[in-house]
Amino acid sequence: MDISALSRDDTSPPPGSLQQWLGAHAELAQGVAAAWVGLIEPLNNFAAVKSLVSGRYVFASAGLAQLFAQATLVGSNDSELMRAEEAVSIRRVEQAVMAQQSVVVSEHRLELGGRRREFTVTRIALNKDFLLAVWHERTEERHRESHLQRALLQIEQQQKSLEQVRRELQQGSGRDDLSGLYLRAQFDDQLLREIDLSTREHREFALVIIALDPLPANVEQIGAEANERLLEGMGRMLRANTRAMDAACRIGETHFAVLLSGVGLATAHARMEQLRRQCATQIIVTNGLDMGLSLSMGVSSFPHTASKKDELQAASEAAVAEAQQRRGGNQVVLASISFEA
Repeated sequence: MDISALSRDDTSPPPGSLQQWLGAHAELAQGVAAAWVGLIEPLNNFAAVKSLVSGRYVFASAGLAQLFAQATLVGSNDSELMRAEEAVSIRRVEQAVMAQQSVVVSEHRLELGGRRREFTVTRIALNKDFLLAVWHERTEERHRESHLQRALLQIEQQQKSLEQVRRELQQGSGRDDLSGLYLRAQFDDQLLREIDLSTREHREFALVIIALDPLPANVEQIGAEANERLLEGMGRMLRANTRAMDAACRIGETHFAVLLSGVGLATAHARMEQLRRQCATQIIVTNGLDMGLSLSMGVSSFPHTASKKDELQAASEAAVAEAQQRRGGNQVVLASISFEA
């Protein structure tokens, strides 16, 4: 039997832990604590240690004292620093920390100097008598979030209004109601005409198939309304980024097609990459949430990729599938070109 194993202290800190390292360098412990406080204060974090017996602070960093407009917090209790109901709320959380003996994060709103300020406070019990807390002020961050939310709601309202006007103007035009683009039947006719014209005039053109990438989980939960806003946004981008001689159509639930007349493969790829980047920066809002616009594209060229309608379309669709399935989406992929002997 290994007697040394039996005599080992089961409460000893695990290898590689901070406790073990401090135990081996006890002379650095005090310096580490001071350095830690100095490191977190520039990040708007403020440390404090409170005696649970007296309810008074036995240590508080300089930044926390400044928040409460005090030279020092040592010897003060919460009732002297804030309103009674705020002190009660803090005391309630501290009791929960002692009961759980684990890290507890809580939110507090305090009236300080006539101004409402917001804090996230992380607490942990040091032992049965003392509590360590790190305060992080989030007042300005919450103000920015509030301003951003209002701006997003305004953008959402403007986008809905513009789309409503666009629908009214395009009513009866035979275009897709959501995207404002031509439908699958017009695309098939246009593709056949483009093949015929390019064959007779010995010129090239590009076919691009575009697919909306799958939605993130938080956006997918919104449901049909999110899909509608994205389809509207896709339509706006294609209408604004295609020439009069090009044709942009909606050919499926989340798929679009663009015919780039007289354009070679390299030029088509460059234009679609530019479009992809522009879409990635678009603000498309539903229920105050900016959903963004992530696309995958497959680009083929007539006659280099294929010279027949079905083969050309299949090549672009295969490139889109590769962009989404193998490359994770938000990509422009050139269709493969077969070299026959």
